[in-house]
Amino acid sequence: MANIRKNRSRKSGLPPGTLVHIGEQKIDVPKITLIQYDEQDFLETEDLSLEQCAGKAGGFGGISWINIDGIHDIALMEKAGELFGVHSLTLEDILNTEQRPKAEAYEHYLFFSLKMLSLNGNGSNLLSEQVSLFLGERLVITFQERPGDVFDPLRERIRQGKGRLRKSKADYLAYSLLDALVDSYFGILERLGEEMEDLEELVLRYPAKQTVTRIHNLKRRILVLRRAVWPLRELVSSFEKSESPLLEHSTRLFLRDVYDHTVQIIDGVEVSREIISGLMDLYLSSLSNRTNEVMKVLTIVATIFIPLTFIAGVYGMNFKYMPELAWKWGYPAIWLVMVAAALGMLWYFRRKKWL
Repeated sequence: MANIRKNRSRKSGLPPGTLVHIGEQKIDVPKITLIQYDEQDFLETEDLSLEQCAGKAGGFGGISWINIDGIHDIALMEKAGELFGVHSLTLEDILNTEQRPKAEAYEHYLFFSLKMLSLNGNGSNLLSEQVSLFLGERLVITFQERPGDVFDPLRERIRQGKGRLRKSKADYLAYSLLDALVDSYFGILERLGEEMEDLEELVLRYPAKQTVTRIHNLKRRILVLRRAVWPLRELVSSFEKSESPLLEHSTRLFLRDVYDHTVQIIDGVEVSREIISGLMDLYLSSLSNRTNEVMKVLTIVATIFIPLTFIAGVYGMNFKYMPELAWKWGYPAIWLVMVAAALGMLWYFRRKKWL
C-alpha cells in the first residue's frame, strides 16, 4: 500500500470545492459493494462500478446501501458527485480525512462525517479512520478509507431480516450506522479503563521510567478518543433536530438514545482524563516517597556512624600520653562503648517511630 503524507498545504490557494485528497492512501484499488433490501427481498453485490450501482439503486423500490472503500481516487469521487448529486463541498469534506466530525443538510440529502476508531492487536495504538455518510431518498452511501469496519453486525441483521431495519426507510439505516459507530467507542473506553487500572497498580508498586512512557501513550489515545467523541454530541443533536423530510419522526426517538450514549462516552472520557492526570501525580508521589525512604535509611546509617567515627578519631590521634592506650581492657571497652552507642541510637529512632 502506498503511503501519502498528510499535507494540508496542498489546499492552500485553491478555490472552495476543489477536490484534493488529504490523508494517507490505505488501499490500492477502491472497492464498491451494494446492499439492497425491503421487507421481502435482499440482494448483496460486490465489485460493481458506480454506474452499475446507480442503475440498480434507481430501479429498486426498496433501500440501497452503497459502501465505497478507498476515497483517494479523485475521478471516482467526481463520478459519485455526478451520479448521486453530491455537492462539491461535500466531496471536498469526504476527501479530507482530517475533517472534524460534522453534520450538514443540503436540499435533497444529509451528510455526516465521523471518526471510526479501533485499537491495534496489543492495544498500544489507537487507529482513526474517517467515515462519511450520505443520506438520500431510499439511498445511503458510506465512504471509508479502507475495508473493515464496525458495521458487520448491522449487515448481518439486514441479511437475516431481524429487527425493524428491513421494514424502515433509509433514515433508520443511517441511524443504525451512527449507533453502531458510537457503540464501538464503549469497547475502546473499556479497554483503556482496564489499562488504567493496571497502570495504577504498577505505579504504586514499582514506579519505573517505562511507566511514564505508558502513561503518556495512554493519555495520547484518550485525547484521540476525545477529539472523535466531543463533536458527536453536536452532530447527533443537529441530526435529531433537522427539519429535513428525509428524517422520520419515529427515527428521531432512536436518535435520542444515541445522544444519551454519546454523553455517557464523553463523561467516561473526561473521567479517564482526570485519572490519567492523577496517575502522573501518583507516579511523582511514589517516586518521591521511594527517594525519601532511601534518604531516610542513608541518614540513619550516617547518624549512627557519626559518634562511632568520633570515638575512632579520638583514639586514632598520635598523642604520646593517652592513659586508655595502656589499659588491658581498653580495646574491648571501646568496642562496648561503640556498640552500646549504636544500639542506643537505634532504640531511640524506633521509639520516635523513625524506623
